[in-house]
Amino acid sequence: MEARQSLMSSVDANQVRRARTLRRTMTEGEKALWSALRELRREHGIHVRRQVPIGPYIADFAIQKSRLIIEVHGDHHLTPKGRARDAKRDEWFSKAGYGVMRISTGELPENLDGCIASILHRLGIG
Repeated sequence: MEARQSLMSSVDANQVRRARTLRRTMTEGEKALWSALRELRREHGIHVRRQVPIGPYIADFAIQKSRLIIEVHGDHHLTPKGRARDAKRDEWFSKAGYGVMRISTGELPENLDGCIASILHRLGIG
């Protein structure tokens, strides 16, 4: 637990500023998902944060209580460089005790309800 705490305490002011900027400039897919994720609090008591600094990274969405990161991915994540970056992030998140769930930006407009159902399933709900 002590190692996890030290990983979490490395958030700095620059990351907080960047996270705030990312919140203001979310993609349409991220906005749609955020709108649906906000309903989870009312319906299931699940608190979701968006564009949240965690260690050296900024997660698209995080459910801290369940230690789940939800990442929305565009085509640039499918390149070899993008995959390598994602693998490095996933390894860091795993060491910090988080699971990572990835959702394609292409899937969101066509299957938002299915994406939410997958998240609920991952959380053991429904």
